[in-house]
Amino acid sequence: MTLTNFDGLGLIEPLRLALKAENYLKPTPIQARTIPLLDEGKDLLGVAETGTGKTAAFALPILQRLFLQRLPRASGAPHALILAPTRELAGQIGERFSAYGRGLPLRTAVIFGGVNQYHQVKALKTGVDILIATPGRLLDLCDQRHVRLDKVSILVLDEADRMLDMGFLRDVRKIVSRCRRERQTLLFSATMPPAIAKLAHDILCDPVRVDIAPPKVAVDRIKQSVFFVNTKEKQALLESLLTDPGMDRVLVFTRTKHGADRVCRNLMQTGIATVAMHGNKAQNARERALDSFRKGHARVLVATDIAARGIDVAGISHVINYQLPNEPESYVHRIGRTARAGAEGAALSFCDPSERPYLQAIERLMQSPVTVGEHRPAATPQAARDSLPLVETPKRRRSSRKRRFTGVQRLGQAPREGRACVSR
Repeated sequence: MTLTNFDGLGLIEPLRLALKAENYLKPTPIQARTIPLLDEGKDLLGVAETGTGKTAAFALPILQRLFLQRLPRASGAPHALILAPTRELAGQIGERFSAYGRGLPLRTAVIFGGVNQYHQVKALKTGVDILIATPGRLLDLCDQRHVRLDKVSILVLDEADRMLDMGFLRDVRKIVSRCRRERQTLLFSATMPPAIAKLAHDILCDPVRVDIAPPKVAVDRIKQSVFFVNTKEKQALLESLLTDPGMDRVLVFTRTKHGADRVCRNLMQTGIATVAMHGNKAQNARERALDSFRKGHARVLVATDIAARGIDVAGISHVINYQLPNEPESYVHRIGRTARAGAEGAALSFCDPSERPYLQAIERLMQSPVTVGEHRPAATPQAARDSLPLVETPKRRRSSRKRRFTGVQRLGQAPREGRACVSR
């Protein structure tokens, strides 16, 4: 039976009101299938990508259960724990919990590394019901005895395959061992490599498996094309493609952090408002870059695969693979940043001779060839620059002394470093 609204899922009124305020009118397939199972207390193995609505699928039942149980709140001892592989994903999950639980007297905190722990420790001491955390910072605070996990009755591992890619699997197992044995455990993963299948077997108890949106389905609305180009010609092709005003919000992927900075710097020199995002950026700089891109101040975001999952920015018109990923599954996650919420999108890939094997692996996974793209570059570099749409970019001030100028650091105001995300 297909649900046409959330009324049939047995959610309490404060949650239904919050969903209406967020303009959530109809549950996604994973929400319709998962919420009743979680209400029954079952363990779950969810095979689903970011963008399918899985955050609401586990957040709503968690909020409802904790509200109805009215468990006493203790310092540093959450009742629900959600593990996320990256700071950005943890922050977004925290925002969703705050939005859905706005009418409930529950406290949520988000903790991650890369920032001062003072505000995070302070939030934990006051007591939280729900804790969203990255594995490294959580273990660190556990070792310092700021957090204890013996009260965790609901454990969620989000994007488990990404945790595997980032080397967190050992930390995850340590964290699971510190949680109470009598708990409900949920594991979500976009893919199911052997190490994740074993983890699921070890930590889940008689789970129900829910498969949503396999890769073939996820890319049906994305127009894909590939440009065969030498490495040295990629920057010129990118700048020429960006003369198209239809490319109004573009996510560009590189394989390396150095490559992301180089592409960003070159685009900024042509007058295109661009920001870069990768693991070497400080947390505040990453948040500023993402916020600038989300608000439209920056037309282009250049990123490594850290942005391929867990970053949900509406209205991305194009994804450009400046360098093809060496794992075909990463290609699917990259291009999945466009064509969200029923919209259409485009994914363009640059392929130099050394990347041909990567393209072949992608086409085997997709079970279809990627169309060879056609592009007529502007007659001259100056013509390309003249055809660029006007964008608001910071202007340099005349000064008697030289000053390094980077557009990234002037786009938006940095949040206070180390501040924990806490909601009542």
